[in-house]
Amino acid sequence: MVTATFRFYEELNDFLAPERRRHAFDCPCAQSATVKHMIEALGVPHTEVEMVLVNGESVGFGRMLEEGDRVAVYPKFEAFDVSPLLRVRDAPLRITRFVADAHLGGLARLLRMAGFDTLYDNNFDDREIETIAARQGRIVLTRDRDLLKRRSITHGCYLHTQKPAQQLRELFERLDLARSARPFTLCLYCNTRLHAIDKALVLDRIPPKARAFYDHFSTCDACQRIFWQGSHWQRMRALLDDIAQ
Repeated sequence: MVTATFRFYEELNDFLAPERRRHAFDCPCAQSATVKHMIEALGVPHTEVEMVLVNGESVGFGRMLEEGDRVAVYPKFEAFDVSPLLRVRDAPLRITRFVADAHLGGLARLLRMAGFDTLYDNNFDDREIETIAARQGRIVLTRDRDLLKRRSITHGCYLHTQKPAQQLRELFERLDLARSARPFTLCLYCNTRLHAIDKALVLDRIPPKARAFYDHFSTCDACQRIFWQGSHWQRMRALLDDIAQ
């Protein structure tokens, strides 16, 4: 058994027991415990961690803890780029795409609305989500801490808020999504790319008001739904504009 001193910063404190928040504390560790093992044993999913310093040096999750180590654990830095210092992951994901757990259907639709490839099925179990994330290089979205602790999940976000619009805002702020958003390019239902379609080809499939007031339409080849810039589109556009400010 060895003893190390831990200090967690910013929102990572939300995962800790109240008496351990926002100050350094000593913790006994098994003789062969790694940084990752102890961080998760204390309640923090490794996917929420962006940088770990042990005795002032940036280390990876596999670093073995030794007697007297001082461990500082940081979440994602919003204000400046610390990527040259990071050692906790092999590489960043090249494409921002997601897989959402069964409780985040509303968020999944909003992400698709914003143009982000997001897989969702309310029948996905944790093992399927882990497999999809590892095979396709997707960021796991969940409110289940234990899911984010699974070994092969390297990128994930624990959603602190509960309502879909709030969750979308949280993700935009945490992952700086505004610059890569491509609104209204994916089907909200199928997650496939939309394409423009001539109004004359869909006249018999759209309501009279849409025929009268709109000229630009798009469709999904998978589900055959037709989309136009009606009141729902305007509400969603206003939501995105507000979040992206």
